[in-house]
Amino acid sequence: MSHFSAIAQVPGDPILGLLDAYRADPNPAKLDLGVGVYKDASGLTPIPRAVKLAEQRLLETEQTKTYIGGHGAAEFGERLLQLVLGTDSALLRDGLAGATQTPGGTGALRLAGEFIARNLPGRSIWLSDPTWPIHETLFAACGLRVEHYPYVGADNRLHVDAMLEALQRIPAGDVVLLHACCHNPTGFDLGTADWQRVLDVVKARELLPLIDFAYQGFGDSLEQDAWAVRLFANELPELLVTSSCSKNFGLYRERTGALIVRADSAGRLAAVRSQLALLARGLWSTPPAHGAAVVAEILGDAELKALWSAEVEGMRQRVASLRSGLVEALRPHGLAERFAHIAEQRGMFSYTGLSAEQVARLRTEFSVYLVSSGRASVAGMSEARLDYLAGAIARVCQA
Repeated sequence: MSHFSAIAQVPGDPILGLLDAYRADPNPAKLDLGVGVYKDASGLTPIPRAVKLAEQRLLETEQTKTYIGGHGAAEFGERLLQLVLGTDSALLRDGLAGATQTPGGTGALRLAGEFIARNLPGRSIWLSDPTWPIHETLFAACGLRVEHYPYVGADNRLHVDAMLEALQRIPAGDVVLLHACCHNPTGFDLGTADWQRVLDVVKARELLPLIDFAYQGFGDSLEQDAWAVRLFANELPELLVTSSCSKNFGLYRERTGALIVRADSAGRLAAVRSQLALLARGLWSTPPAHGAAVVAEILGDAELKALWSAEVEGMRQRVASLRSGLVEALRPHGLAERFAHIAEQRGMFSYTGLSAEQVARLRTEFSVYLVSSGRASVAGMSEARLDYLAGAIARVCQA
């Protein structure tokens, strides 16, 4: 008897599968624009110097490896709240916001999904079309009904009016997921006036926003990228925010993130946090400690925080430079105007507008790997390879 004989093999994650194919490709000119990690000019994903210095301190001072509790390390939660909501936030002063540490931003999304499914039964969650594919997977796994509102259309343009029209039809009380900045996968972000219009609809429809904040510092700056989150937190009585330290701290494999809750009273916040701790117990018991300790050490030390902030700004500027550099590299091929949106988008990703057929040709003919939707990880490019990439794009577009 075989207990496993009826178990079917399922396809692997398409992005991770793309990484496997890239690694097996012997072409020395290959480019990985699929996986969403920051890379430096040499193609490596570096550890920020501030992180290494913080780790050295922890190595010398850490005295225990015991569990850190259901909500995670207190210092991490307090300092991350200040980073997200502002050091002078009245919400923090009045005890109206709290952070529950999670294994990365993905863990925060899963915890949010479980909380909604268990404690807000019957609510649908509305995602942008398109959105990060894992959003679909996570919330469906929680048993939530997943719906969509338009965001970027087939013309590869941001459709704010269509988005607002759809939000106005969402049933009162439903949950709407919004990307705080650096929209994944499109790179198209709402402007400040757009955010105010979305907030007005959220208020009128009494929707519960879940803001995914995975790229703080990669859009305009650490402070500016938090603008929409702080607007919603200050204007609404209740809010969920998922925060990730993977990109801006370079702590990808340490799985460091948090689910932040804003409530209208300290009592309601305590009730919600009690439910989150119960759910977390069944998901991962207690979160990993190392990454959180690193973040807390950096944010709690003025010199380390200043160094880290400068490093994040350096990464942000480099990605922005790669965007404009690619557009310029496409100019000799007569494609600068067609792909001008790449320089206008923000963050690590770009919805290039390339078709699935063109993406397939880039891979087979030029060993350039990106997702079939045309989403490219700009952070995977390098200054030295922009002409090669532009030439490859020109070949598949002009054939």
